[in-house]
Amino acid sequence: MAQKGFRAKVQRFGSHLSGMIMPNIAAFIAWGLITALFIPDGYFPNEELASLVGPMINYLLPLLIGFTGGRLVYDIRGGVVGATATIGVIVGADIPMFLGAMAMGPLGGYLIKKLDDVFQDKIGQGFEMLYNNFSAGILGAVLAGISLKIIGPIINGITQVLIAGVEFLINVGLLPLANIIIEPAKVLFLNNAINHGILSPIAAEQSSETGKSILFLLETNPGPGLGVLLAFMVFGTGAARSSASGASIIHFFGGIHEIYFPYILMKPALLLAVIGGGVSGVFTYTIFNAGLTATPSPGSIVALMLMTPPGDHFIIALGVIVATLVSFLIASVILKASNSEGEDLSKATSQMEEMKGKKSKASDSLRGNEEQASTQQAEDVNKVVFACDAGMGSSAMGASLLKDKFKKADIEGIDVTNKAINDLTDEADIIITHKDLTDRAKEKIPSAEHISVENFLNSPKYDELVNRLKADE
Repeated sequence: MAQKGFRAKVQRFGSHLSGMIMPNIAAFIAWGLITALFIPDGYFPNEELASLVGPMINYLLPLLIGFTGGRLVYDIRGGVVGATATIGVIVGADIPMFLGAMAMGPLGGYLIKKLDDVFQDKIGQGFEMLYNNFSAGILGAVLAGISLKIIGPIINGITQVLIAGVEFLINVGLLPLANIIIEPAKVLFLNNAINHGILSPIAAEQSSETGKSILFLLETNPGPGLGVLLAFMVFGTGAARSSASGASIIHFFGGIHEIYFPYILMKPALLLAVIGGGVSGVFTYTIFNAGLTATPSPGSIVALMLMTPPGDHFIIALGVIVATLVSFLIASVILKASNSEGEDLSKATSQMEEMKGKKSKASDSLRGNEEQASTQQAEDVNKVVFACDAGMGSSAMGASLLKDKFKKADIEGIDVTNKAINDLTDEADIIITHKDLTDRAKEKIPSAEHISVENFLNSPKYDELVNRLKADE
């Protein structure tokens, strides 16, 4: 129980880190594209357009992160104070302040929330706007000053230590060993925390100076996962073998790495395959001094190629091929030597969803709530929302599956979408979550109907919902 509690805390912390970065990935990609295209060494050098690169990485991206971090804690009001607090660490540093933004954004949101808890109910009628504007303004100004004088220099020092550590690993040729930690962490659903919360901020600093960074490739290389899926296509049995081909397409071209996690959970020894693939891929990139201009998100081959600077496309592709080949060879040996190839993929997928959950509670009372929810009448259902931690991977696949079921059942006029739990709003009529995330979703939107599933990819709850809505037409 202690291990599960610790894992849940680490996952929740990782969720907050990645939750500040992932909603702003489009802005990172925009910066990466402008960098790749218009800097002096880019595809189409243009001095005027290249002038966007500095302000975007120094001001736009940290402010977006700070605003998002504050908004996660206390909606728009928290976002405004978080962004205001972030400007202090930006002005007081000579490097992009992503880590500072991830610290000051949530802090600003938290402090304005606590301030409102103390004073908001005591404000006289007619003075609400005065209090709201000046309390947030004064707190933002104070935090900006503290950030400039105190927090900024501290974060700047931490960042420099981290960068020096990464550069040391690169110089002594030990950077590939980082994947010994990264690959198992991915299967524990810490991939977003590691990539967007730790690697990307440091990589962005390196990219702003040299035009690329190898750190963007440590977690996002699709080769290790592809090698495992190919091995299942050749040496797997039953449902695992028949589903591996479709999963490989989703993983390699769609960039949804979560799709291969159940296959590793079926046979944990396959961790050796993805570790071997990850280490060999990064080793290849280290030899040829390869890197990307910005975070490839999702981690598909398409995103990797788009974020590759001129002249590095062959090396980036080679690293993916090497990682795939090494992972495939190790996984093939493991699968061929395995004496339990008849394991059920659906059982492993359920295990995957339990690993992804933020609480390890699947009590009988929760199941009772599921049954009660599934029997409720669907009156005026206009929007169904799938919610998971990041709002991109498994929830996106669940939403796509339900859309297809609605289409086949001729159910029209109901919007089906996916979101991160932190982004849920009360416009959702039905919210579908993994059973270990349902409590969080209920706390966020108690007014909606909540449906819990054990497996986003194949749940009988979907058919129950389709039949129920069809009967209500």
